[in-house]
Amino acid sequence: MSTTIRHTADLMTAEEFYEFVHRPENEDRHFELDEGKVIELPPPQIPHGFYSQNIGALLWIFARQRKRGYVCSNDSGVVIGHDPDTVRGPDVMFFDDGKSAKEIAQTGYSDDPPVLAVEVLSPSDRPGRVARKVDQYLRAGVKLVWSVDPEVPEITVYRPNARPELLGSNDTLHGGAELPGFECRVAEFFELPGGAPAE
Repeated sequence: MSTTIRHTADLMTAEEFYEFVHRPENEDRHFELDEGKVIELPPPQIPHGFYSQNIGALLWIFARQRKRGYVCSNDSGVVIGHDPDTVRGPDVMFFDDGKSAKEIAQTGYSDDPPVLAVEVLSPSDRPGRVARKVDQYLRAGVKLVWSVDPEVPEITVYRPNARPELLGSNDTLHGGAELPGFECRVAEFFELPGGAPAE
């Protein structure tokens, strides 16, 4: 469950938020900025990291094969709103902005939206909070959002001005016009390296 750290009267900018999260006392804590308000998030647990890594690995292989694009994970911050500022940390992101490795290595939050943002749901996630994030991503220019629910397991695919698409573990996920050529079984998001489903 998330906790609000800063009240509405004291809205924080993305620059101030960057300094805030890098204070020594905040090193092992997890935060996002929602319209100027600092939200503290619980540390991700092992299952959350496992599914996020699976998805990131599949996207990394896709990027290597097409020799284009790159993947970010570990709740990397991206600015998706201004005045007041919003900084979110999707579990996985796919960028296709042509940046060099040197440009990617620069510190600070990206102002460029990813092509894809992935949210891996935890048992404590509330539907309203997830819906808010998805809406913020799409309004910021993210072309594709995957909401991954390991408990079912299933994926909901969101695109701007389109109805959500629900896919079960027996379905095939296609990247569409946003990630041309990407294709995998939904079940692969939830499998161990040997192909066995995670229990």
